[in-house]
Amino acid sequence: MKFLRNLLAAILGCIIAFGIVFIVFMVFASLLSSSEETVSVKENSVLELQLQQPISDYVGDNALDPFAGALFEQNQGLDEILQAIAVAKDDEDIKGISINNNFIMAGLAQTQAIRRALKEFKESGKFVYTYGDFYMQKDYYLASVADSIFLNPVGVLDFRGLSSEVLFFKDLQEKTGVKMEVIRHGKYKSAVEPFIANEMSEANRTQIKELIGSLWSSMIDEISEGRNISQENLNIIADTLGGRSPEIALKSGLIDAIAFYDQYEQKLKKALGVTADKELNVVHLSDYVIRSNKKTLKKGKDKVAVVFAQGEILYGEGGPDVIGQGIINEAIIKAREDEDVKAIVLRVNSPGGSALTSDIIWREVELTKQVKPVVVSMGNVAASGGYYIAAGADKIFAEPTTITGSIGVFGTIPNMAGLAEDIGINAEQVGTNKNSVEYSLFEPLDDGFKAVVQEGIESTYQTFLQRVSQGRGISMAEADSLAQGRVWSGVDAQRLGLVDELGNLEAAIAEAAEMAELEEYGIKKFPKYKSGLERFMEDLGGASAKIKAKIIEDEIGTEAYSILKEVNHAMNQKGIQARMPFVLDIK
Repeated sequence: MKFLRNLLAAILGCIIAFGIVFIVFMVFASLLSSSEETVSVKENSVLELQLQQPISDYVGDNALDPFAGALFEQNQGLDEILQAIAVAKDDEDIKGISINNNFIMAGLAQTQAIRRALKEFKESGKFVYTYGDFYMQKDYYLASVADSIFLNPVGVLDFRGLSSEVLFFKDLQEKTGVKMEVIRHGKYKSAVEPFIANEMSEANRTQIKELIGSLWSSMIDEISEGRNISQENLNIIADTLGGRSPEIALKSGLIDAIAFYDQYEQKLKKALGVTADKELNVVHLSDYVIRSNKKTLKKGKDKVAVVFAQGEILYGEGGPDVIGQGIINEAIIKAREDEDVKAIVLRVNSPGGSALTSDIIWREVELTKQVKPVVVSMGNVAASGGYYIAAGADKIFAEPTTITGSIGVFGTIPNMAGLAEDIGINAEQVGTNKNSVEYSLFEPLDDGFKAVVQEGIESTYQTFLQRVSQGRGISMAEADSLAQGRVWSGVDAQRLGLVDELGNLEAAIAEAAEMAELEEYGIKKFPKYKSGLERFMEDLGGASAKIKAKIIEDEIGTEAYSILKEVNHAMNQKGIQARMPFVLDIK
């Protein structure tokens, strides 16, 4: 009897829970539907860009999904931002754009793409103004495209040149007794340097200096054009901290005016021809995206497919922030088998990861280009495994600020033998054959096991070189000379032949269309991810872990937490890795 009572209670509870979920679903659907109906733009409006959410190349929403909007999304899609700016350029109701107080959470190449779109918007005869309580360097790089830059009277402008910080863990490993056993290709010097040294090697220092120097050169080249200040003077301003106060920034020519926000609004009204006592018509980007997404800028029965591959490369299905062979290969196959799709652009934004997964995806690209043209567009980073999946394409495009190359492989294996000895743990193994006990976390690394892994590393590296050699039409020796883990900017990669052209995603799409001999064509995007609601409900399951992580970060501090995350990430890498040599934190 008690069992039946509990069973009925459980069934009733499920019915009530499903009922609540259904009601919530209907309420949200109603709200989103009504919001789409009421999105309107008044005449003589300004489009306001606030780019303070993380920006992904692509969020993968289904236009028919009522929960695909910002209600459940944590990221903004670069494709949607660029679409909105392009639509606004020809929208008679939009007279200008206001970039308002950003702390832009985007990579350098993504920021460059938005800046380029704003420049095209401005060239249509409309204005771009920007206001900030503060400008970090990436924010200022974006702002430098504007007609006028305004800064709060007590604001800050950071303009000092780029730098990079690399953390080293050798002493930490010795003190804790927990270390990373490193197995790598012999010439791949900097790949795991943080785990085997206490300081940066000269070769690594030179590599990073040349990389950030190239990125900085690309940035100040555009800032110079936007602000009409020579590159030489911009470097002098950076060296002397010529933006450290609003007054000095104004004198240096970095900004046009010092103003409070209400004074900035009056400037916007003046630009719109609106009297000071009238209301300023402002439409926010998040609202305008709903309108702009309904506009089709490219039309035609024939299609160019864009397959977005973004995030770390891991074995498995993958998702919005992880490249897995499951979802990416499925997208490539769908595009390949779609009769309306005549060419494919693979958009890569990845620091690399699993070498096995990279090769599985490479193979699908190889099969596809035998049927249709395949062009790669590189985003913020397409390094190591990210370059691996790109290498076989018919043509490769990169942004000047793309970080690419890093052709090399390595393996890291966590080992706690030192800690085990210190705290009195003794591990004993029993096996049936000579090599049946492959590896123990609590024993020093065996030479035989290390030799087998080293053999796998060398084999994978040679395979990687073969893919590059074949894809780029160069000898193995030439591929090896460009490899060894070296990272390059898009500018240097193009000079060395690792990429074909400097250009954005639009340029890659245009090239793919030309290769397929298309004059009129539409765009078809892959893959389609789970809806915003589905991801939201899944995130509820991981809420406890996120809360715990936040508590730890608050308790030990952001800097210490970042070290903990990096070490933990390294210890959880599985299999041979083709990834960036380290977390490159460019400031």
